[in-house]
Amino acid sequence: MVMLKGIPRIVSPQLLSVLARMGHGDEIVLADANFPTASVCKSGPEMVRADGHDIPAILKAVLQLLPLDAYVPMPAAVMGVVPSDVAKGLKTPVWDTYRTVLNESEGKKVALEEVERFAFYERAKTAFAVVHTGETALYGNIILKKGVL
Repeated sequence: MVMLKGIPRIVSPQLLSVLARMGHGDEIVLADANFPTASVCKSGPEMVRADGHDIPAILKAVLQLLPLDAYVPMPAAVMGVVPSDVAKGLKTPVWDTYRTVLNESEGKKVALEEVERFAFYERAKTAFAVVHTGETALYGNIILKKGVL
């Protein structure tokens, strides 16, 4: 917890530092509990632990501090559902929650890009940081691209 005015309590000192050091175009992954964070971070991203917290709460807090990139058509991306799960009819209700949080934060509709599973892992390897959460929703991962103030 950071003891500063205006900083959401869920934002740890490490996460606050990461957000401050990110530049325009850098990406941060909010990863669910099943995400291979440690493996992905061996490729370079900084690992931030946020165990016990769900992604919607962290997303809402992060978006109070992090501007999304207005120069790209989709500054947020989720891991696409694999074909076998699509065939089973698997739903991703957490995406609706993400859309609501993103839209409210930005004051406009924010499109979510769907990235194929393995392409998502590769993109995550180039992120500035990966925040490993306690999110249990399937396909709960989301990437945010930082914009400018």
